[in-house]
Amino acid sequence: MKKIVILISGRGSNMEALITARAAGALPVTIAAVISNRPDAAGLATATAAGIAVRCLDHKAFAERGAFDAALAECIDGFAPDLVVLAGFMRILGDGFVRHYAGRLMNIHPSLLPAFPGLQTHRRALAEGVRIHGCTVHFVTPTLDHGPIIIQAAVPVVDGDDEATLAARALLQEHRIYPQAVRWFAEGRLRLEHGRVRLAGELADGAVLVAPALR
Repeated sequence: MKKIVILISGRGSNMEALITARAAGALPVTIAAVISNRPDAAGLATATAAGIAVRCLDHKAFAERGAFDAALAECIDGFAPDLVVLAGFMRILGDGFVRHYAGRLMNIHPSLLPAFPGLQTHRRALAEGVRIHGCTVHFVTPTLDHGPIIIQAAVPVVDGDDEATLAARALLQEHRIYPQAVRWFAEGRLRLEHGRVRLAGELADGAVLVAPALR
């Protein structure tokens, strides 16, 4: 069974979704550890309650990013994971760190990449007047919020939406697609080919999302 390590900085709701999927038998992985860069991250208590090993490396204790990255990699490698999962990990990781985990470092971003990389994605989506928003799971590359896309989920932007309502709608989909992406990895169904992800096996036909809905 594949082993994963999850990195968090806060509550870790996507971490919770992975733990829930694992407990339900829907995610064939061992969650070897949860690591945070913040000692006050609420997700550490959640992981501990689930019987998962936790570690904390406070980034403020390191004089520069390279030293933190090196210590973090050493901590991760101590668990020998097959995959490292970023679940609300709010630190930009250096090129050397990313290359060390090339093809086995996964992230989820709250937009339909390549649209709206970076922060405040829901605010920016509303400001641009897009009709469809969503979330993306991708393999991490040295370019921020860029890398081969594994799976995306789209949600409609509804008249009257604010940041909170749009974020909540997208977050529900994050909790669906992240366990799916990790499961595909664990089952050996993901293949990187010329900078794109190829998925082995049959896929069900999905419904088309049209927003606003046609009447």
